[in-house]
Amino acid sequence: MTPTKSIVPVSNIQQRILFIRGEKVIIDADIAVLYGVPTKRLNEQVKRNKERFPDDFMFQLFPEEKAEVVANFDHLSRLKFSKALPYAFTEHGTIMAASVLNSQRAVEVRPCEWFLEFSTFI
Repeated sequence: MTPTKSIVPVSNIQQRILFIRGEKVIIDADIAVLYGVPTKRLNEQVKRNKERFPDDFMFQLFPEEKAEVVANFDHLSRLKFSKALPYAFTEHGTIMAASVLNSQRAVEVRPCEWFLEFSTFI
């Protein structure tokens, strides 16, 4: 039996993992892209399943944190004009987000490997 690989290249994931508040996180807009759903839909599902997302699974960025993320990461520049503050998902939060989305791609991308592979590059 050959090991299966994630359908999302590691290089795409590496640039999306950020350190915020001492945690390795991925911003909601990036998770939505990786899971193949709109950010709005991801956040709707998270709000509907709030009990599955304790504080150590996700947190909302402060305005200052959002400004810093937008300024330092070009791929998040689209957040600059958004009024909403983005959510940051920890490793466990990304896995839980996949479980609440009814998306085939969310199942296929294997989020449990993202942070493990990132740790090997540090």
